[in-house]
Amino acid sequence: MHPFRSAIEAWDLDAVPALLAEDVVFRSPVAHTPYHGRELVSAILSGVSRVFEDFRYVREIGDPAGPDHVLEFQARVGDAEVHGVDLLRTGPDGLVTELVVMIRPMSGLAAVAAGMKEQFASIAVPPDGPPAA
Repeated sequence: MHPFRSAIEAWDLDAVPALLAEDVVFRSPVAHTPYHGRELVSAILSGVSRVFEDFRYVREIGDPAGPDHVLEFQARVGDAEVHGVDLLRTGPDGLVTELVVMIRPMSGLAAVAAGMKEQFASIAVPPDGPPAA
């Protein structure tokens, strides 16, 4: 089991930053522009934990010693069922360098986007992505 999965399943959000590379890239299912950096990505994941209900990983795909991992999940946001995947890429040190999240169905994605809009306001990040550099 990937350490990221273990931390998320245990809701040990304090352990997550140590699993992320300093320059980790997060690609949101809602925003076109990626988010960069351990501190910001950790804050986003903390916000996600307040939006998702009944979150659970249902499958993990990938060579445990390899750099790429797929974590399939299911959750609820209000009345909306959410099904998705976390695509992880790790560096030679085992830290997550890239996290891509994909979510379906559209109604579930819309519920996540609405829930995260409030969370982004609390961390002062635009919900449609960070400003272009």
